[in-house]
Amino acid sequence: MHSLPGTQEGRNQTSIVEFFLLGFGNLPTLQVPLFLLFLVVYLVTMAGNLLIVLLVVADRHLHTPMYFFLGNLSCLETCYSSTILPRLLASLLTGDRTISWKGCFLQLYCFGVLACAECNLLMVMSFDRYLAICKPFHYVSLTSGRFCLQLAAGSWMSGLVAASIIIPRLSMSTFCGPNGIDHFMCEFNVVIKLSCSDTHSLVIMAFLLSSLFMLPPFLLTMTSYVTIITTILRIPSTSGRQKAFSTCSSHLLVVAIYYGSLVMVYLLPDTSTLGGMSKVFSVFYTIFTPLVNPLIYSLRNKDVQEALSKLVRKLGCREFKNFAR
Repeated sequence: MHSLPGTQEGRNQTSIVEFFLLGFGNLPTLQVPLFLLFLVVYLVTMAGNLLIVLLVVADRHLHTPMYFFLGNLSCLETCYSSTILPRLLASLLTGDRTISWKGCFLQLYCFGVLACAECNLLMVMSFDRYLAICKPFHYVSLTSGRFCLQLAAGSWMSGLVAASIIIPRLSMSTFCGPNGIDHFMCEFNVVIKLSCSDTHSLVIMAFLLSSLFMLPPFLLTMTSYVTIITTILRIPSTSGRQKAFSTCSSHLLVVAIYYGSLVMVYLLPDTSTLGGMSKVFSVFYTIFTPLVNPLIYSLRNKDVQEALSKLVRKLGCREFKNFAR
C-alpha cells in the first residue's frame, strides 16, 4: 500500500494515494473470458448508443420530444459505460488493479451524476409516453421544445446536485488503510467502509439522497407505465394492443431491472448476503442497462429503422459516386 507520510491537512486529510480494485480477482481462470465478454459489451454499447445519437441529430423526422429524450439517454449511456468499463477492461487485461485516489473519486463522482440523471431521465421518458398515449390531443401543446429542454436539463442537473453534495464530503474523510476495494469500480458503499473517519452522518446523508433522488422517479415511472398499459388494454384492435403492450412491457422490464438493482444496493440494509451480491447487482445497472437500452427503446422502433436505412443508402450512394470517380 502506497501512502503519504502522515496526514496532510489541506489535501483531503488522506494518507492513501491509491486504491486497489479487487474486481473479479477471485476468479483467475475467468479473467480472459470476462475481458472478451466485457469488451464485446462495451463495443456494442458504444456503437448502439452513438448510432442513436447520430440518427436523432441527422434525421429531421426524429426531431420530436420522444427521440430528443432517447438521444439524451443514449448520450448518457455512452458516458456511463465509458466511466466504468475501460478501467475494468484494463485491469482484466493487464492485471493492474490499482487506481489513484483522484481517479477513484473522479469515477465515483461521474458515476453518481450519471446514475441519478438516468433515474430522472427514465422518469421523464415515461411521462412523455404517458402524455402521448393517454393524453394524445394535448400532447403537442404540452411538450413544447422549451419544456422538453427544461426536463432534460433538470435530469442532468439533478445528478450534478446529488453527487456534488455527497462525494466531496466523502473525499474529505481520512483514509489510512486498508486500500482494497472489493468491487470492479469505486462504489460508494464499499469506499466509505475504508474511511478511518466517523462516517455515520455520511451514511445517513447518502441514504436520504438515494431515497430522494431514486424512489420518487421510480414510483412516478412505474405509475406512468401502469397507466399506459391500462390505456393500451382498452384499444379495440387486437394487433395494435399487442404491439403497444409489447413495447411498453419491454420498457417496463428494463426500468424495473435498473431501479431494482439500484434499490438492492443503496436502500436495503447492508447484510452479508446482499453485500456479497453487490457486484452482481452493479453489473445490471452499470453494464447491462446501457447495453439493452438502445435495443429496447430505439433500434426496434420503426422510425429509427427507417432513419438508419436512409443513412445507409445515403452513405452507400456517396461511396459509389466516389468509387465511380
